[in-house]
Amino acid sequence: MKRKLVSMTLAVMMGLSFTACGSGGDNKPATDGGNTATEDSASDNADDGAADDASNDDAANDGSSAEVANKDKPLVWFNRQPSNSSTGELDMAALSFNDSTYYVGFDANQGAELQGTMVKDYIEANIDKIDRNGDGVIGYVLAIGDIGHNDSIARTRGIRKALGTGVEKDGDINSDPVGTNTDGSAAAVQDGSIEVGGKKYVVRELASQEMKNSAGATWDAATAGNAIGTWSSSFGEEIDIIASNNDGMGMSMFNAWSKDNNVPTFGYDANSDAVAAIAEGYGGTISQHADVQAYLTLRVLRNALDGVDIDTGIGTADEAGNVLSDDVFVYNEEQRSYYALNVAVTSENYQDFTDSTKIYEPVSKQLDATKSPSKKVWLNIYNASDNFLSSTYQPLLQNYDDILNLEVDYIGGDGQTESNITNRLGNPGQYDAFAINMVKTDNAASYTALLNQ
Repeated sequence: MKRKLVSMTLAVMMGLSFTACGSGGDNKPATDGGNTATEDSASDNADDGAADDASNDDAANDGSSAEVANKDKPLVWFNRQPSNSSTGELDMAALSFNDSTYYVGFDANQGAELQGTMVKDYIEANIDKIDRNGDGVIGYVLAIGDIGHNDSIARTRGIRKALGTGVEKDGDINSDPVGTNTDGSAAAVQDGSIEVGGKKYVVRELASQEMKNSAGATWDAATAGNAIGTWSSSFGEEIDIIASNNDGMGMSMFNAWSKDNNVPTFGYDANSDAVAAIAEGYGGTISQHADVQAYLTLRVLRNALDGVDIDTGIGTADEAGNVLSDDVFVYNEEQRSYYALNVAVTSENYQDFTDSTKIYEPVSKQLDATKSPSKKVWLNIYNASDNFLSSTYQPLLQNYDDILNLEVDYIGGDGQTESNITNRLGNPGQYDAFAINMVKTDNAASYTALLNQ
């Protein structure tokens, strides 16, 4: 089987820093914290019970989920890699739950490095106007998504590494928020420096915090908007750059303050609104190739359900001609993980990324339903309000599920509690496969315990 393997050294490095309805609802949004999915499941169960005798013969012929124990069904973790939120160590028990278990995400380290480099390059190219108050200090503020999320940790480290403001902690760059640091005294960061045209400038992280709301939801855009309001009223003239762990928070800060004050803001995810805002002064963002990730999330399940080589339609062309090239993803066999590669989106190329929900053309061809018959998939989004997952990732999934002949039930969580999602996986027996996006990366066992029953 053709697979792209990374070295053992890279595997360890990536592992330490990765983390990111009713039936037939292809265009149906993920349900939120209500009871819709539970009520539908109850109805389905009643119908299933009445039709058991009639369906048994059909199940024997089409290899449906009636023949397969839940613990043996295909499972894909996506966007949040099962791992220890404190150390980043991968949860290999979850990643190898059964022979058809995989993770789909993106290369967090590569993306973090790109974001940091993008910010540094912008400063150097615009040094004549970036220091707004002329004090010789390039001051930036940082919106941190979730202090326990591997992707957020990597992005914070990427910014600090590129700008020289990082300090070492336990063998890596400290990713802790600093609160307010206008005097440069915070222990979690240091003052960096940058030299352009023979002149040296100090680079300082003026403030950073986890954007967590009072209900406990992280990556919270409203909290980020409030934060920039507080920071700007206290030391706004010192803020020259805004960096954010994602576009949701970045756009909230951009719309609340930085757009009107001509302060470039840099995010992550290449959401459509952020890409469009580059024309209005948004500094840039990173595309994590959500189109490739969404395809991989469902394609891995499709291959496992069909009993074909897992690389089919991924690194090896399928009968329809779907295939991904080496420059858009890597597969790490040790981690049982597929990682999409990232692309910087700036004023030079943003027009190529204006539609974030457009499927990736090389994998856009319809599968033959006689060879890949319809199957049911349970898939959840950890937070129905998450900007990237709900506005970009889920619409992409909904575009791909038809192509791959998958009937997907989309379940939306509240972004705070795992039980808000797991409580709606009450009858896994009615599904053929599962795609899981946890609230917290530590909580894989909450889901595997249900499948083990």
